[in-house]
Amino acid sequence: MTAALSSAEPLPKTKVAIVDDHTLMREGIRMFIDSLDEFQCVWQAASSKDALQMIEQSQPNVLIVDITLPDRNGLELIKDIGARFPQVALLVLSMYDEKLYALRALKAGAKGFVMKNAPHHQLESALKRVASGGIAVSPAISDMIVGAYSSGAKPRPDDGLHALSDREFEVFQLIGDGLSTSEISEALHISPKTVDVHRMNIRTKLGLEDGGALTRWAIRWTESRRHGSL
Repeated sequence: MTAALSSAEPLPKTKVAIVDDHTLMREGIRMFIDSLDEFQCVWQAASSKDALQMIEQSQPNVLIVDITLPDRNGLELIKDIGARFPQVALLVLSMYDEKLYALRALKAGAKGFVMKNAPHHQLESALKRVASGGIAVSPAISDMIVGAYSSGAKPRPDDGLHALSDREFEVFQLIGDGLSTSEISEALHISPKTVDVHRMNIRTKLGLEDGGALTRWAIRWTESRRHGSL
């Protein structure tokens, strides 16, 4: 009996993969994951194209995804992988404001959202939760989710933005950064005509009368986010 127990093989580690276009960030995450007893990093990718090729060859238990990738929106990658590989738990690790992106990530199919400036123990906790089938978000996002479904919830100043599609929200942010239609077209690899369609849809959803009103609204919103007033 003792011999049987002593010869038992250790439990297999949870396989984790990383998609992030910053080499130092990927390496830092990999080193942290490999330092944990129950996890191991099996591969890394710097783009959505590389990630899709890698996941065809080796499916991890958990895939850590950045929202901003050089060749594709991370939310679109999440939707794609969620549809093709539903057994893979998707965890977003991002520098962007969780109050704006966490709900979008969860709707896209992610099981968790962690800010890149979060402490290591928060990432470890999130990995454990999503690997076991749970949802991992911060207390602030949990409160936000509950508030969104509460009958007496008060509207937030930026609630109208939640009506925008992921692509429309991208365009809105770039407008707020001061980019022109042609610059947005180049940044998102879409035609100027498509950008104009998105601009029109954004104006309709936000109740803005013209392009100038949209530009002013977007710039004010961007500045307020930077100064933490929303």
